[in-house]
Amino acid sequence: MNDDRAWVHTAIDALAREAARSADTHLLKINLPGFAGIDFYFKDEASHPTGSLKHRLARSLYLYALCNGRLRKGQPTVDASSGSTAIAEAWFARLLGLRFTAVMPAATAPAKIRAVEALGGACDLVEDPSQVHARAAWHAANGACHLDQFGLAERATDWRGNNNIAESILGQLEHEPHAQPAWIVCGAGTGGTSATIGRYLRYRRLPTQLCVAEPSGSAYVHGFRNRDARACASQPTLIEGIGRPRVEPCFLFDVVDAVIEVPDAASIAATWSLDELLARRYGGSSGTNFVACLELAAQMRARGERGSIVSLLCDRGERYAETLFDPDWLTAHRIDCKPWRAHLDDCVRSGTAPLPGPA
Repeated sequence: MNDDRAWVHTAIDALAREAARSADTHLLKINLPGFAGIDFYFKDEASHPTGSLKHRLARSLYLYALCNGRLRKGQPTVDASSGSTAIAEAWFARLLGLRFTAVMPAATAPAKIRAVEALGGACDLVEDPSQVHARAAWHAANGACHLDQFGLAERATDWRGNNNIAESILGQLEHEPHAQPAWIVCGAGTGGTSATIGRYLRYRRLPTQLCVAEPSGSAYVHGFRNRDARACASQPTLIEGIGRPRVEPCFLFDVVDAVIEVPDAASIAATWSLDELLARRYGGSSGTNFVACLELAAQMRARGERGSIVSLLCDRGERYAETLFDPDWLTAHRIDCKPWRAHLDDCVRSGTAPLPGPA
């Protein structure tokens, strides 16, 4: 066996040992007063060692690169990421003794940039977010292994099992009153998470529906509505990790049952609401998910339905201390959360739908 193959085996062993050491993430249950008979569960993916649900994806991307002969001993790695995936990829690069470069929009939360650098990664900041893919391709052309979360996420993840996020959720619900949820809610960055969950629900022959929660005007909103893989966003978003400017190759329209678009102010207000409900801060996409959960629950309540809704807590709120949780930053970006906070509190108490919400 040559040195390269021996190194690949050693690297895969290291990833397998890391997976064995990692406990599953908690599934948190909360009861909201306005929604009697509807149970809310939140999968705390922020409790991964790298602080987000992208820990699973990063491990899968490295395994995929190794098993497909794309990653060799000593080869640098690169990916385009707004932060959470980059942090996880930098963590695994350090585990494997590899160099890693994250191509990021320059407006990425400073705490995320610091986290990548603290793990030994380098950050290549791009002023125009639409150019991150081209910049990552440039690094690949110069010898780096492009991990390519946006192009490979849905195929790198084992959607049939292997403790993927859908299998984990359903296993944890096994002894709950509504073990087969009415809805699972997630965002769409690469599209890999929604592809994994949607496929697994069909594979298990479950009635559970999948909802993608998205910032208003994102490419996925327009693409899903018209089944148009060429759709582009009609407006930017302040919610990092979701709200893509284009439909990414990994997004599978046909495994998604609904897309709910959420204004940025509502998502940010909801992150503050989650802080009160769970006594811990989470990022903006978790707030987007929460608003969509309330919308679906209100529809169920109006139809007289009982059941459960599951969503994801995607990453740690501490990463957004200088952005989403900074009043001065919100003011600078003309975000007034107070009307939405009051509105969401009323929805939680009364069981009414949060959207369209305050004018």
